[in-house]
Amino acid sequence: MESRIVYMDNNATTRMADEVKQILKETEDLYGNGSSMHSLGRNAREAIEWARGEVAVLLGAKPDEIFFNSGATEGNNTVFNTFRDLIDEGGKRNRILLSSVEHPASIESAKYMIGKGYKVETVPVDSSGRLDLDALEKMMGDDVALLSVMVGNNESGAIEPVKEASAIARRYGSYVHADATQAIGKIPVDVNDLDVDYLTLSAHKFYGPKGVGAIYIRTGVPRMPFLHGGHQEEGLRAGTYNTQAIAGLGKAAELARKSVDDERKYLWGLRTMLKEGIAESIPDVVFNGSDEYEKELPGTLNVSFPGAEGESILLYLDLEGIEVSTGSACASGSLEPSYVLLASGLDVELAHGSIRFSLGRYNDEDDVKYVLEKLPPIISRIRAMSTRRI
Repeated sequence: MESRIVYMDNNATTRMADEVKQILKETEDLYGNGSSMHSLGRNAREAIEWARGEVAVLLGAKPDEIFFNSGATEGNNTVFNTFRDLIDEGGKRNRILLSSVEHPASIESAKYMIGKGYKVETVPVDSSGRLDLDALEKMMGDDVALLSVMVGNNESGAIEPVKEASAIARRYGSYVHADATQAIGKIPVDVNDLDVDYLTLSAHKFYGPKGVGAIYIRTGVPRMPFLHGGHQEEGLRAGTYNTQAIAGLGKAAELARKSVDDERKYLWGLRTMLKEGIAESIPDVVFNGSDEYEKELPGTLNVSFPGAEGESILLYLDLEGIEVSTGSACASGSLEPSYVLLASGLDVELAHGSIRFSLGRYNDEDDVKYVLEKLPPIISRIRAMSTRRI
């Protein structure tokens, strides 16, 4: 009997859309250097600029505010390095704030800067994983150069109040960065509505290719090169263009713009079906995050199973062909409990027993039914072996 694979780890990465695969094939002969002036170079450049326009339309930005890079990790580092340079130049604003549940690309950048003596502080979140706006107000000041808040959390699924946080930051003259990596294609994301100066994203989180992304930089705000060398991307990101990958990002952006409303409703329906099925079939479970449509990414469901270790659950599910995660793929090399869940007030035991189901457009109700068939006996088996008795 052929084994079944049910992939529910879409927050880690997504399968490329068929339309993206097609454009990668169509652009495989665009081998000219997009910076060259001959016809092959101009053809490559045309594909690059088409993609830039698609990303701009998706975000409500202008094409000349979109800069291609390798993804959100590079983009987040670019933003933090920019403000490190500004602080080094003696600017009176020498403090940076970020939420305590940011992606490791931002959290580790913050830790590095703290180790070098810079003033970087984390703003707490509430029990649903959303930024505590009262705490932010108290922490803000005229010395804050940058506030960094993600749009949607990769572990809890919380949609952060970026617009409200931006309004607070603006009263103190601070710049604002939003990591929108998990939100693109799942909820509408508009840089003007959010009122942010910088926004970062990765193509592979919304059915595009890996190794390519973009950073939005609002016209007139500070910007520093991340990679020095050639004149590409107005001198901000040197290196020969990866034309195919950029075209793939452009196609993924086009698809996301056209399908975001339908996809949000579809994924929320699958999430609801999965949550209700778990609640009905497994005793003593804790659902982490909010259950409000406007406050939660539609395809993310984070669940804690007291008396069962997350790693054990993951491995047993994997044997059944069900692919999930115990947290962020970028932090899963550690056996420490999720810092995102701990920041939301979850105790260590519950954080250790958490599983993140992240659904995508290629999941269906049969996938959910399969998980609900296999998961309950797995939890029962693990709990029976546990020293803790439910």
